[in-house]
Amino acid sequence: MNEVFYVSAAVAVAATLIAITRLNAVHALLNLIVSLLAVAVIFYVLGAPFVAALEVIVYAGAIMVLFVFVVMMIGLTPESIRQEGRWFLSPGVLVGPSILAGILLGELIYLVTAADGGMGGVRPVEPGEFGLALFGPYLLAVELASIILLTGLIGAYHLGHRAPRAPGEPREEE
Repeated sequence: MNEVFYVSAAVAVAATLIAITRLNAVHALLNLIVSLLAVAVIFYVLGAPFVAALEVIVYAGAIMVLFVFVVMMIGLTPESIRQEGRWFLSPGVLVGPSILAGILLGELIYLVTAADGGMGGVRPVEPGEFGLALFGPYLLAVELASIILLTGLIGAYHLGHRAPRAPGEPREEE
């Protein structure tokens, strides 16, 4: 199972580096989704299938889909819509994420078909144990993470906030 761990870690690092270097926000988010899926595979291999499922459902699922919709809805102008169409229709845009996601799919098939369930002799962590550990010795880390997320939420609100316009006042785009 060490091979699966190292390949997943390499996919996570590669997808994250690609996400950081993309100029198009939607492409960066797609690579970030691949990175989060790779982290879920890492959690599964480490014996935490519950955390892996949470990673896929909460982060790669709900939050990333929300980010993609928000990024796609911010600043929609006719020119930005045409530019997005050119970015998505150009060849090779999705080659990198597709290759990385294919590697993860191959690992997942290998883990599911493995005789020991892909755990490699590691005892799975029960959700109750996970909760006790999360809100026991790691309580400070959980609270710090929640403060950082709240700070990001407030920052996003202030960046996206527009002052209400008076009736009859033209929009900014006009």
